[in-house]
Amino acid sequence: MESRVAGAGGQDWWMLPLELPATAPSYRSVVLRPFEPRDVGMLLDLSTDPYVPKIGTLPAHTDEAGALAYLDRQADRLVNGAGYSFCVADKETGEALGTAGLNLGPIAAGRASAGYSVAPRARGRRVAAQALTALTGFAWTVPGLHRVELYIEPWNLASARTAEIAGYQREGLLRRHQEIGGARVDMVLYATLRPGR
Repeated sequence: MESRVAGAGGQDWWMLPLELPATAPSYRSVVLRPFEPRDVGMLLDLSTDPYVPKIGTLPAHTDEAGALAYLDRQADRLVNGAGYSFCVADKETGEALGTAGLNLGPIAAGRASAGYSVAPRARGRRVAAQALTALTGFAWTVPGLHRVELYIEPWNLASARTAEIAGYQREGLLRRHQEIGGARVDMVLYATLRPGR
């Protein structure tokens, strides 16, 4: 049986608008902060990746207007309670390095899914693993959340390594689980559980 926590006016808490944490989640050299207009350059770089636009809402080879529209969509996720979107940034300089997000679509069942991407110019520094570790630590502050899942295509060995470094365990292959780039593809399920449960 699901445990449902009521919010203001008897509304379920996961249906309410969300707020970013007062203290930005961080791990080692990265911090997860709100997106800012200065992050457009990172988004322009990220949009040149051949895969990232296929799995998210950032258009391929976008322009400044497309990047700003992406920032608006990330803010909307908080307002409508869909989840948290963060800019992954260098802890010392604030330079934008990538994105990280927590999708709360399945939160009523105690689950969420995580996603992350690193701009091409910031790769090779273990940014993704640090960002995912910070995001996962933040996830355990969300009431009622007991499990965070990742869906990774079998060929994406770098993302699988990132998941494992951040403490996720491979649970199995989900055949033709998701549509990406107009085709149904297999996904490997990785997950981590709330500590102490």
